[in-house]
Amino acid sequence: MEIIERKYDNRNTKLPKSFYTRGQVTKIAKELLGKLIFTFTNNELTGGIITETEAYAGISDKASHAYNNRRTKRTEIMYSEGGVAYVYLCYGMHNLFNFVTNKKEKPDAVLLRAIIPIEGIEIMEARMGREITIKGFTDGPGKVSKALKINVTDTGESLTGNRIWVEDRGVNIKDDNILKLPRIGVDYAEEDALLPYRFVIADEKKLL
Repeated sequence: MEIIERKYDNRNTKLPKSFYTRGQVTKIAKELLGKLIFTFTNNELTGGIITETEAYAGISDKASHAYNNRRTKRTEIMYSEGGVAYVYLCYGMHNLFNFVTNKKEKPDAVLLRAIIPIEGIEIMEARMGREITIKGFTDGPGKVSKALKINVTDTGESLTGNRIWVEDRGVNIKDDNILKLPRIGVDYAEEDALLPYRFVIADEKKLL
């Protein structure tokens, strides 16, 4: 795939904390498309282009873990100032990674749903136990976390540090190449399940 082999400009710095502390979670979820997420663990660097996200709008969003100001040991991290990781287990087996956003005590978050791998390809293949050419390699949140080696112990990790971070390398996604869709797996959220809070790059070839 040409998109994997392309050499990206790496002169830009990581996204600053101020990117995550803004109040518009849907805007942040949309703007994360085309950004590059990286992880560095055990001297292994892996990363990819973000192609799908989901926004969760804190205490007013019935799909959010923090809906109605719910505070538990698991969700307490969501009330932190934006710019840290929130990772939880789904079905007791899939680690799902979220960007905590907004100001302190405003528990917004963005779920990372899919990436295009571009860095550490062989490392990610070993972690996944299959070749990247197979369809669906990192097209789900659990798959992304496994490929990037993210797990619940990363909850609270700074997104401006050297373990997990995001960079803007000039990959701009035009509005007409972004799908705004209902979120997946949140039927319990009643009318909020229909909110168009999932953002997907429609045609990944247009990244080139």
